[in-house]
Amino acid sequence: MRYSAFGLLQEALRGNRGWAPAWRDPAPKDRYDVIIVGGGGHGLATAHYLAKNHGLTDVAVLEKGPIGLGNVGRNTTIVRANYGLPGNEPFYAHSLKLWEGLSRDLNFNVMFSQRGVLNLCHTPAQYDQFARRGNAMRLMGEDAELLDADGVKALVPGIETEDGRFPVAGGLLQRRAGTARHDAVAWGYARAASAAGVDIVQHCEVTGIVREGNRVKGVETTRGFIGCDRLGLAVAGNTSRLGDMAGLRLPIESHVLQAFVSEGLKPVLPGVVTYGIGHFYISQSDKGGLVFGGDLDGYNSYAQRGNLPLVEHVMAAGTALLPWLPRLRVLRSWGGVMDMSMDGSPIIGTTPIDNLYLNAGWCYGGFKATPASGWCFAHTIATGSPHPLNAAFRLDRTMTGHLIDEEQAGPQPNLH
Repeated sequence: MRYSAFGLLQEALRGNRGWAPAWRDPAPKDRYDVIIVGGGGHGLATAHYLAKNHGLTDVAVLEKGPIGLGNVGRNTTIVRANYGLPGNEPFYAHSLKLWEGLSRDLNFNVMFSQRGVLNLCHTPAQYDQFARRGNAMRLMGEDAELLDADGVKALVPGIETEDGRFPVAGGLLQRRAGTARHDAVAWGYARAASAAGVDIVQHCEVTGIVREGNRVKGVETTRGFIGCDRLGLAVAGNTSRLGDMAGLRLPIESHVLQAFVSEGLKPVLPGVVTYGIGHFYISQSDKGGLVFGGDLDGYNSYAQRGNLPLVEHVMAAGTALLPWLPRLRVLRSWGGVMDMSMDGSPIIGTTPIDNLYLNAGWCYGGFKATPASGWCFAHTIATGSPHPLNAAFRLDRTMTGHLIDEEQAGPQPNLH
């Protein structure tokens, strides 16, 4: 059923008895043209754009649990396109444009709020670097605004710019950036893909990948063998495990990233604020809670939970920036498993196996890339070759030296 204001009023008048399930929950068929492993944002977006852009509907999305319990429901909802390198910025700029029309495209309110993202800097050298990045963003068609310390203080009341542990020299603001509702993004893509004929198969864990020579024949699952002509992997922190099943050793490490939510407050933050020297980021949800996080926990893990030293680190970093933060109570925290690539940029493309395609290595940037990731991955699967926007995200770039190291940290996954 199509959602509308009239439909909402109609259901309210008849006691909400006419709502249909948002997506079908079918049993898996014996075979599909395309199987996407991973029912998170990237996998569901890929299925949607396979149907919408390429007319491929004999597609199954296999998810080991219910939709929305992976990283797509465990992030801090930030959407931005403030990169400086040619391989990154056009891709994320396209993603931001897709975000701006996503609710209309999916007929589902993803609650995209363009409240702005402000990245803080602390030294004159870093201020100059932000100016270069802002200029690169503008040259590639994105908006960017360089603020001095007074501009930052006027935008974010209560921020410590002069006497704190890390004095603020200025910041780079992207006003078109903002936040979206993570659950709504997963639900919206699942609903749209299902309406187009895609099978969303929940509680179907992949336990093996079956090959015949250099081609994948299908996957072994907890619900039996399912054959396919093309297989796409979009499983975030479990990429290395699935790669091993196919005989691929991938340049990816899995790390835990924690996030936190405070009690609800009246509006105190106008947008998203981040600063790299403490690797701290914070925004305020529509419910009033402050959503914030920091750096990786610092060890390889597949567990969706964190450790106490990083809790202390995040709270200290937040307090250095916002001295009033310790007055709040933290209501809950969670952990997501990050698939960290060697250079901090994603991998979207073909693999050495003929009909196996990979979408991985998202590090911290997976949520904001969801629309463009699905768009480009669908193109790659449908045509067998990368879209121009993801051509630089090739798997073998770590071997050829064509790295996209936005953080200039070298081949250190834990530092990106």
